[in-house]
Amino acid sequence: MEISRENFRAMIFYDYKCNLTPKQCIDRFHLAFGDEAPSNRTVYNWFAEFQRGRTFLCDEFREGCPSTSVVATNVDAVREMIERDRHMTYRKIQASLGIDMKAIHTILHDHLSVRKLCSRWISHNLTEAQKQTRVKWSKERLKKFNRISQNEPKPTKVVCSRNAAKQMIACFFSYTGHVATVALEDRKTVNLPKVINELHRTNRNRRIILHHDNASCHTARQTVNFLSSKNVELMTQCSYSPDLSSNDFFSFPNIKKKMRGEQFESPKAAVETFRTLISEVRASEWKKCFEN
Repeated sequence: MEISRENFRAMIFYDYKCNLTPKQCIDRFHLAFGDEAPSNRTVYNWFAEFQRGRTFLCDEFREGCPSTSVVATNVDAVREMIERDRHMTYRKIQASLGIDMKAIHTILHDHLSVRKLCSRWISHNLTEAQKQTRVKWSKERLKKFNRISQNEPKPTKVVCSRNAAKQMIACFFSYTGHVATVALEDRKTVNLPKVINELHRTNRNRRIILHHDNASCHTARQTVNFLSSKNVELMTQCSYSPDLSSNDFFSFPNIKKKMRGEQFESPKAAVETFRTLISEVRASEWKKCFEN
């Protein structure tokens, strides 16, 4: 049974009317309610209030200043900002609108119902259209990779890894297991031709299918045209659904868990350890990743 503040105040008032002292009232509370009993200061304060003639138990009405930050214009402005840039931060919003962090938090979570996931603001509750898009996308992927006969070419799903520590790698895997791992040059931008050429070199007779998110560098016209020229097939990615990337929820978390706490003599040693660990993943586990 949950006892409200007003219930405790009524008990204090009863003890006051019975001519008990605050100390006796406190002892009775601790005997009956233990840790849930009100604090000593609360009991003494309410005894003092009743001695001054107070007879009502509810809190007094306090008229505060009207909010000037959480208003419709700021809510609309924040909505427009996060729709335009999914990597929008609190500080950028504050610099643009000149409102405090608490007001920004209230607008984002109470008015817009969004939360931050994988550096993107994502709605708590997807609309029916967005839910249907996720279902359609998942069914298309299952149908696409459902091999009917042994003569069909094995599809290859490719996802570029994010940089870990000071060494960035590109990791490729398919429905049946690990395909290739390419170490990228340190302190340089990703060399896409080198990565694709290495993938073609190790998989000459296999069709390459690349699945990545909707980052601007992935959807840029120059990137899309280059991949098309290399006969790389691109998979679509649902909006607001970073959790549909197999690397993000299966391969990388498992490998990082095994490598956590290890110290390596060089970036090359770290890459070799990564190759060893990912090659040890059984084919049944890769298959389970795609089926689930």
